[in-house]
Amino acid sequence: MPILHVVGARPNFMKIAPLMAALARRGVPQRLVHTGQHFDERMSGIFFQELGLPRPDEDLGVGSGGHGEQTGRAMIALERSLLATVPRPDLVVVPGDVNSTLAAALVAAKLGIPVAHVEAGLRSHDRTMPEEVNRVAVDHVADLLLTPSPDADENLAREGIPAARVRRVGNLMIDTLRRHLPAARARAVPERLGLTPGRYAVLTLHRPSNVDDPAVLRALLEAVTALARTLPVVFPVHPRTRARLAGAAAPGGSGATGLLLVEPMGYLEFLSLTSAARLVLTDSGGLQEETTALGVPCLTLRENTERPITVTEGTNEVVGTDPARILAAARRALDGRIRRGRLPALWDGEAGERAAEAVVAFVAERRGASRAGHREAAPALADAPGP
Repeated sequence: MPILHVVGARPNFMKIAPLMAALARRGVPQRLVHTGQHFDERMSGIFFQELGLPRPDEDLGVGSGGHGEQTGRAMIALERSLLATVPRPDLVVVPGDVNSTLAAALVAAKLGIPVAHVEAGLRSHDRTMPEEVNRVAVDHVADLLLTPSPDADENLAREGIPAARVRRVGNLMIDTLRRHLPAARARAVPERLGLTPGRYAVLTLHRPSNVDDPAVLRALLEAVTALARTLPVVFPVHPRTRARLAGAAAPGGSGATGLLLVEPMGYLEFLSLTSAARLVLTDSGGLQEETTALGVPCLTLRENTERPITVTEGTNEVVGTDPARILAAARRALDGRIRRGRLPALWDGEAGERAAEAVVAFVAERRGASRAGHREAAPALADAPGP
């Protein structure tokens, strides 16, 4: 069985779907394992249906927990799964930077199975972010690194990773966006929420650094509430965030004017909402990329980004968590006083095809090297003296 894909959280699905489709068109056998890191149907289950992914061949049911606990449970379950898989996969593909990504990469590497990392090389240079630790560790055990942008290649070179292991293929998540954008727009989510396209903002918050600290969360909500007095703000509330809103005295709970709290959305519904927004405020890495592809101004509510190309070429501005800074940037965006972004190179909807070509070539090269090694070893065995 040549290829095994391991996913665990909703961003993984948007990245792996174009690669699986491109490999399927080439007739490559594949298997899909879902660790269950995101186990809420609204957060992951609906994605398989919407993105056309096959239902997982195996769901490991890892669930939530601390970083060590979650990663450890995923490693134990994945190791058992791989040891029971006959024949072994020729390659384990891991997308993104979540705990499932790290767990799968470590288990495969320890079992001697090559690893391919989709979205390799991204760096925020902030080791306080758990995702940054995951990115670095996965890249250094991976055998094939599929990068989305030149800065990713440069990061890997600085860390001493050989260029022969790196293939720049572009942004697979943009393939998914381009494919599904017409269907998403047809869902008319803004109109269903009573909003006028182009006359509302969208907010997402889920990172622990923003939602686990009540003071930071209060500051962010203060800024958003002030913005909502002049522009409606739609806030699909991540389950992690909802659990912390009460402790932060969330203004939305008291019916703040213009701030609309809604349940998490599926991929198509959310894309329908963001594609027609005037402005997006987020701490999500993927949404920085999607807004760049959509041409929608984005304010990143963090002090750094692992996707700098969305700032240098795209529509993104990193504004931190200070309410005054956020509101000043929002006013500039709403007044049109921002630089118009452009689409980065290779964010063209064909990244999945390029990634599939790289994967097929890698597997073929490994098989060829293995056969050559067997041929070279045979005469030595024949010439060896008998007992």
